[in-house]
Amino acid sequence: MTTPLNMNKARKERNRASRRARADENAVQFGQTKAQKELLKAKAQKISENLDAKKRET
Repeated sequence: MTTPLNMNKARKERNRASRRARADENAVQFGQTKAQKELLKAKAQKISENLDAKKRET
């Protein structure tokens, strides 16, 4: 005879696996590479510095 299987644990593990698979799919579809993130951060920094340089002192 086999050992009893806890159905709650089995259900939760199945849900975790499906959420993990969906997250991986979304990461591929919508995610950005590290280089892309760094490029966007650098552009934002440059824009911010440019705006700060053009502010008037009052």
